[in-house]
Amino acid sequence: MKNLLIVLMVGGVALGEVRTASMVGEGMVLQREMAVPVWGQDEPGQTVTVRFRGHEASASAWKDGSWRLTIPSGEAGGPFEMEIEGSSRLTYKDVLVGEVWVASGQSNMAMAVKELPEGQELIASATDEKLRLFFAPYRGAAEPVEDFQAGWTPAVSEKITWMSAVAYYFARELREQLDVPVAIINSSWGGTNAETWTPLEAFGRYPELHPMHEQLMRMRTDMAGVVREYQRAIAEWEAATKRSDPGNAGFAQGWAKEDFDDSEWATGELPRKIEDLAGEIDGVVWFRRQVTLPAEWAGRDLLLELGPVDDFDITYWNGAEIGRTGTETVCSWEAARQYVVPGRLVKEGTNTIAIRVFDHFGNGGFMGPAWQMRVWLQGAEGTQPIGLYGEWKYKVAAALTPEHPELAKPASPAPPGRVNSPTALWNAMIYPAVPYGIRGAIWYQGEGNVGRAEHYKVLFPAMIEGWRRTWGQGEFPFLFVQLANYMARHDQPTDSGWARIREAQLETLKVPNTAMAVAIDIGDAVSIHPTNKKEVGRRLALAAEAVACGRDVVFSGPVFEAMEVRDGKAYLTFKHVDGGLAAQGEKLVGFAVAGPDRQFVWAEATIEGDRVVVWNDQIAEPAAVRYAWADNPEANLYNHAGLPASPFRTDRW
Repeated sequence: MKNLLIVLMVGGVALGEVRTASMVGEGMVLQREMAVPVWGQDEPGQTVTVRFRGHEASASAWKDGSWRLTIPSGEAGGPFEMEIEGSSRLTYKDVLVGEVWVASGQSNMAMAVKELPEGQELIASATDEKLRLFFAPYRGAAEPVEDFQAGWTPAVSEKITWMSAVAYYFARELREQLDVPVAIINSSWGGTNAETWTPLEAFGRYPELHPMHEQLMRMRTDMAGVVREYQRAIAEWEAATKRSDPGNAGFAQGWAKEDFDDSEWATGELPRKIEDLAGEIDGVVWFRRQVTLPAEWAGRDLLLELGPVDDFDITYWNGAEIGRTGTETVCSWEAARQYVVPGRLVKEGTNTIAIRVFDHFGNGGFMGPAWQMRVWLQGAEGTQPIGLYGEWKYKVAAALTPEHPELAKPASPAPPGRVNSPTALWNAMIYPAVPYGIRGAIWYQGEGNVGRAEHYKVLFPAMIEGWRRTWGQGEFPFLFVQLANYMARHDQPTDSGWARIREAQLETLKVPNTAMAVAIDIGDAVSIHPTNKKEVGRRLALAAEAVACGRDVVFSGPVFEAMEVRDGKAYLTFKHVDGGLAAQGEKLVGFAVAGPDRQFVWAEATIEGDRVVVWNDQIAEPAAVRYAWADNPEANLYNHAGLPASPFRTDRW
């Protein structure tokens, strides 16, 4: 029996072997001046000892084989060695001690160094071995995941290619200002809402979030019932906000037919958002194109793929409907379309594809990569697909005129574990990092919650509290970016879903140990992904220096504090006026004022010391003032440190 190797497994770990969580390993950065957690698995009952920088700590593995202890990290420096001894011995030789930050959020945090205009230059010049990176793998989960399948890497050369650009600039600034190693735990995903990053327990602690908690629990047992309720809620919301589908008039006019003359239609390249083709509209847009098929495909079933279509579609092949996706599909805007084309509709040569897209909120159109737009011959191995990306004909069939932007769009009930389902990304992309020692978190998100600002006012603080409770490291600093300016400007004062989300973010400053980087001046009117991530990273780093490190630096622009009305003028006072208030330009702009009738008009504004005076000669009794209250406001109030004022309103109308 000498050649027979028997391996017994307990809790997924081979007997006689000590292991650590993937975050505890070669190349890691430990948070300085902290009793940092170290954890892993070994045989049940086995004593595990960790030695680091002259300190030693021990713990016994529990019944499931897991063990955990803490050991002092000491002052910043390194590289050091960490020894771990249990059933076997591990030695990690390249361990640094410095500042550790989690970077999370949606696409503006996920936007990679590679995607910046200066990206290639940054990649080529990245040589700092003491700036390190841990990538959380992209995945969602219905239940908390215990560990990542990933490791640490120096943020050098090509290693930073897909690193968050905001996080890279943030870390690089901290390296320069603090002269200590800096690590980023990179965990972000484009297009995500805040709910998916929130722990389950957080929903149960706030009455306003109980419905979402109850829905999440119901989805585990009655998904069909939840979808029916969602469909009713969406129909009511569409009716109340004038966003209902106006009907399929285009089909009646023959727009799906092969012989329809679309020569007068506009031409545009797909995949692309409707907004990039036809402007900032919600409504119905038709798309048409022809595809030439070989003779061997005639009469055979095909698979038509379009990628995700936002929000809903009806798709036709040679005039006949082959598939549609509507409110019966949860998160329809991110569901990749795959429709079977029956062989009876398929002919040799020219075939016509027509697609009716209905977008009732936010962005719309074809949202996937180009390669996802294609047609296949089903059941034929080795057959190459025919790409459908490129030029299409399109026509706006109906443009909606929505009303009541304050009415929140009902949240789509994504199945548990799916991206944008509550808790899914917390479970898979944040929880496995717990309880790793961190200084704090930086966050850039909110676009995915536009239209639900009142909900966000509760959800966002609940999420922060949920992270802190689970981590067990107290009220660690949580620094976030207020949404940047975006979309077309308006000639007159108006309400704005983006302004209301910014207000929700501003009010989150009531949560202890938080700070906000205002980005109202560095956005892009035509892109939801502005490329000036360097300044975003710098402003977050200023907040980190002040809030996390206690350094005496100006880290915030002016924040509205109070209003007093005298003699037909409103006198506004602010916090964070460090060095005084300033207008970048000839005079202050971006202020609107309303009387008791609640009708806002543009106002004159001037700086008097540390106050701003606002008035309009036609408003005898100012009742409310708003500043930068728009999707993409023209606004120029700063402090002398060059940091912009946050948008605000004095009313609660």
